[in-house]
Amino acid sequence: MQKEIRIAYYDKDLQFETFHFDGIVQPFPNHFHDYYVIGYVEAGTRCLLCKNREYVIGKDDILLFNPNDSHSCTQCGGGTFAYTGFNIPKEIMLQLAKEVTGTGKLPCFTENVIKNTGLCACLHYLYQIILDKAQVFEKEETLLILIQLLIGKYGQPFSGCINRYSEEIENVCVFISENFNRHITLDELCKYTGLSKSTLLRAFTRAKGVTPYRYLQAVRIGRAKELLEQGVSTADVAMQAGFSDQSHFSNFFNMFIGLPPAAYRRIFKEGNRNNG
Repeated sequence: MQKEIRIAYYDKDLQFETFHFDGIVQPFPNHFHDYYVIGYVEAGTRCLLCKNREYVIGKDDILLFNPNDSHSCTQCGGGTFAYTGFNIPKEIMLQLAKEVTGTGKLPCFTENVIKNTGLCACLHYLYQIILDKAQVFEKEETLLILIQLLIGKYGQPFSGCINRYSEEIENVCVFISENFNRHITLDELCKYTGLSKSTLLRAFTRAKGVTPYRYLQAVRIGRAKELLEQGVSTADVAMQAGFSDQSHFSNFFNMFIGLPPAAYRRIFKEGNRNNG
């Protein structure tokens, strides 16, 4: 069996994370991120479900996930999987989009899976110069060229590709974001919105692509990442992010992120980290 390789690195100049997985077979359950994910497949195949659409992704496919795009991924076919990606916070993407388009609007990628060998080569080159700790000039230039190509071909203003969700669902999201670190029940959410359980579950899942509980998990993981980036211990992170215990937190974090919490925290202190 091929040994797994998991590399994560935080670039202080570009202010986002990059990661590389090779030889993995781990499935990732349905979830979303509050940042952009841009990545490319280097080897292997996977079955991807994104916004209720099914894909079989393989070598040289590029993945474009907007914030809150729900997706899951499982192994399919023979062999193992190799994938490299970039996690770009919304505030950094906003700066990049302003440089490229001259407007202060977040872009929305209209396609989640694309095949473009030129862009794939550009992504690979960006990853290499980040790992090589190239000069800021070269990294920024390469990144801006990449974003310009992506937005020009596959982007539109973010407001143009989000649905008008009901007020009740948006209120649930706000409630979860403000109360994620304590015990929340479905009964509580129903009382807060005035909806029945079945109506809330159906409407929320249709609007957000994930169930309310999965949304809560994603919010907790997002907060956990912020705390780990600040160097907070995993035990304290588990408590502050609303997990029942450290073991429960570690299992969920690895399931969603693909790295143990302690390994993720180290990338902000040590730079490149191989966890294979």
